[in-house]
Amino acid sequence: MLTGKHILLIIGGGIAAFKSLDLIRRLREQGAHVTPVLTQAGEAFVTPLSVSALAGQKVYRDLFDLTDEAEMGHIQLSRVADLVVVAPATADLMAKMAGGLANDLASTLLLATDTPVLVAPAMNVRMWQHPSTQRNLATLKADGIGFIGPNEGDMACGEYGPGRMAEPLEIVSAVEARLTAGPLSGKRIVVTSGPTHEPIDPVRYIANRSSGAQGTAIARALSALGAHVVFITGPADVPPPDGVEVIRVQTAEQMQAAVEASLPADAGVFAAAVADWKIASANQHKLKKSKDGLPQLEFAENPDILRQVARMDKGRPHLVVGFAAETNDVVENATAKRTRKGCDWIVANDVSEASGVMGGSENTVIVIDGNGTESWPTLTKPEVARRLADRIANALT
Repeated sequence: MLTGKHILLIIGGGIAAFKSLDLIRRLREQGAHVTPVLTQAGEAFVTPLSVSALAGQKVYRDLFDLTDEAEMGHIQLSRVADLVVVAPATADLMAKMAGGLANDLASTLLLATDTPVLVAPAMNVRMWQHPSTQRNLATLKADGIGFIGPNEGDMACGEYGPGRMAEPLEIVSAVEARLTAGPLSGKRIVVTSGPTHEPIDPVRYIANRSSGAQGTAIARALSALGAHVVFITGPADVPPPDGVEVIRVQTAEQMQAAVEASLPADAGVFAAAVADWKIASANQHKLKKSKDGLPQLEFAENPDILRQVARMDKGRPHLVVGFAAETNDVVENATAKRTRKGCDWIVANDVSEASGVMGGSENTVIVIDGNGTESWPTLTKPEVARRLADRIANALT
């Protein structure tokens, strides 16, 4: 809860500004006081009246407003909050922050504040990936600025990739993590994510379609609740979240070793799509076409990381959560997997091509435990992660 906490919310320009209205509502539901600052560009997407109505506060807009300066002043405004939140933070606003510019109210407040700052970027994927934006990101992180997102998904411009502003509930969780201890404070949780790549030769490998989006969202949600998260990720499309301990791996055997080295832990969430098989003896040189026909590849089983951890005699995490990616008979197959592996919960979903889950922005899951099944509606992956993190917190506290 954020009862009595003061949030200075800076709303930048961009289509994601419409989410800031829901963010204000969500923050106030948690008891926070929200003082909104609306940039000139932000006014192109949301009106001062709608922002003020939801915040129950005056909207600050102009650096040289004589009334505002007489009543509070921009220096005082920048320092009375417990946290400054920038949502959405455009590429332009991030560049101003990194360069120390102060040519409007928002950038001046950010330069003048001695309060912690949390930034939720939102921009086109190419803008986010541009070297200048990545340099600004590195500079701001080095300056101690906190980040939440951006998420991967469909853009208003029709493109797809990282650049979507984090969902309001994700930002609220990040705010709570900054300002409160969180229900998972002091807990250590291992999260695996993404695919594994099993080499055939130096240039080819066995893989799957996992983007790592769901595992990344889970790690972020658990961290927001105060957990120390060890995030073990294969070569995923989605970058790892901020504020977690990241271990990068390629193969199932490397992931197994990283998990073993990260124990003991209070919980393990095994969301990675680990390849079931590998090439028994990967070729040291690139395979060439031959007049003798197709190459003969001998397969071998990969380690079963979930089963190994779930059936440990000593040092087993209090809670072991597995994932079951199924294409048919989802509940039946996942229930059998839970029994076979020995884990406490299985989070099952349909990953058939028609579902759009693999690489998509939404997920429909069924949580199976010793008490039965719990079906969740179709949610965004961050919302699934938040629900799962809350469920884990209830189990561990």
